[in-house]
Amino acid sequence: MPSKANADRRHRIPKQRFRTTNWSEYDVVLRGRCSLTIWFTDAAISAWKVEPRTTRGGQPLYSARAITTALILRAVFRLALRQTEGLIGSILSLLGLKMVVPDHSTLSRRAETLRMPRYYPISRPVHLLVDSTGLRLCGPGEWLVEKYGSRTRRLWRKLHIGVDADTGQIVASSSTASDVDDASQVGPLLDQVAGLIAAFTADGAYDQDGVYGEVAARHPGAAVAVPLRSSAVPSAMAETAPTQRDQHPQTIAERGCMGWQKASGYNWRALVETDIARVKRVIGGGLRSRTGGRWATEVAIAVGALNRMLELGRPEYVRLA
Repeated sequence: MPSKANADRRHRIPKQRFRTTNWSEYDVVLRGRCSLTIWFTDAAISAWKVEPRTTRGGQPLYSARAITTALILRAVFRLALRQTEGLIGSILSLLGLKMVVPDHSTLSRRAETLRMPRYYPISRPVHLLVDSTGLRLCGPGEWLVEKYGSRTRRLWRKLHIGVDADTGQIVASSSTASDVDDASQVGPLLDQVAGLIAAFTADGAYDQDGVYGEVAARHPGAAVAVPLRSSAVPSAMAETAPTQRDQHPQTIAERGCMGWQKASGYNWRALVETDIARVKRVIGGGLRSRTGGRWATEVAIAVGALNRMLELGRPEYVRLA
């Protein structure tokens, strides 16, 4: 891995130091992320109750906007469904609005089929950073693990995200089982990006011919920066018509591992690690739902909430050393 180059003597390399240049403005943004200044527009009030359906079947009482609003508050404040119902009811009561509150059973049931918007309008080429992490599912507590040992295991889901390197926003996301290969989700993530992708960056887990093929099929001119695995071998056409993957070892041989990182833009991959840390600090490291549809909705709700927070403002840094 290029990131582990000179690992035996890396402790002698001084750590980079940065200073935030807009700290006063960013401090206001951080406080505003948990502001409880809540209001309902006339359009939101009119859209709270769903329009009557003309087809056969049961009549829903609440629109998708009402369910989404409740689930966003649940994700941001890490509430259970019953506490979410109580929070929505108290807000409507304080505002003096005569609106019916969705009960916790309705929130759980509607979350299974709720469809969140997946496309983010982007008018410029995107440098896409891709990575994955594990999210803990509801399972036995730590006392059961201590009592029964390794026979009791927690269940996990994988969260795959694609981040815009310029804005830090999560422009693509998906959730899969824990045994799903990371590279298999490159295609679904690319399909969620509405604009043009100029560069694709990921770690060594994505060093597969299929990843290069997925990127080339959708964005032929995109540059792919993925470090080679230790067992990587050149392609059959490496001597006559080298691919992007074949060019990486050539660049490493000419400039070294650190030079390849700088030339290929691989250093930008640290930003997707930052977004993963943001997900786990703000939203949490686990999923509260129990079925596949609810898991997907919970992930989409969390991604949307984090993007809204990021739109309030970002810190600006200057390197000191």
